[in-house]
Amino acid sequence: MKNKRLMILTLALVSYSITLPVQAESWWKKGAGILNALTGGSSVAEPGVSEIGAAFKEALRIGSEQVTAQLGKTDGFNKDPAIHIPLPEQLNSVKQVLAKIGLSGPVDTLEMKMNRAAEVATPKAKKLFVDAIKAMTFDDVLAIYKGPADSATQYFREKMSPSLMKEMTPIVDSSLAEVGAVKAFDTVMNKYDALPFVPKVESDLTGHVVNKAIDGIFYYMAQEEKAIREDPRRQTTALLKRVFGK
Repeated sequence: MKNKRLMILTLALVSYSITLPVQAESWWKKGAGILNALTGGSSVAEPGVSEIGAAFKEALRIGSEQVTAQLGKTDGFNKDPAIHIPLPEQLNSVKQVLAKIGLSGPVDTLEMKMNRAAEVATPKAKKLFVDAIKAMTFDDVLAIYKGPADSATQYFREKMSPSLMKEMTPIVDSSLAEVGAVKAFDTVMNKYDALPFVPKVESDLTGHVVNKAIDGIFYYMAQEEKAIREDPRRQTTALLKRVFGK
């Protein structure tokens, strides 16, 4: 029975490797080598199939923790041009009007405080990543192996986006008030509304910040996944050393 199971797993690996992308090639070669050892190709004790899957999940867990730590600190969003959260599109006209009369300062303050709200809310994503990774099946891991370079990120985005939206919305809502963004918004709109002949403008600050924060999280998760694919050994837990170490 054991030999039959190992034979099936070996055949599965061969069939998946036909369509494997270049980015995952080093991962797969290591896994195939371990399976070869399990089927009698080596007398050295090697990690089992379940341990290989656990190692990749461990690498993704560490990667997600690094992303949420990076973005969840002061200026994690605000000073990063790749994910800095701009004003909602509806407020661009407000910004232009106020800039013409030398009142752009309150608008700049509002934009900074919106990014602060995202930084406060981002650590909430850490537990959601951990839960999504724990729920991964071995089939999920195989699909990620043979998928594009950001297939793990796509998996997380599909599984986590509704939960992230639900969990982060009340935090962003409260943190917008806590960091002074709501007050800054009121200041901007009071100055704008006091001007003659300007059109009425409405904007959902909370929804805008939540959506942009989620975009930023997955932007960096894709970068982290790429790094993990290129060299999973760069992480240093005992499990990763055992599976990926030379």
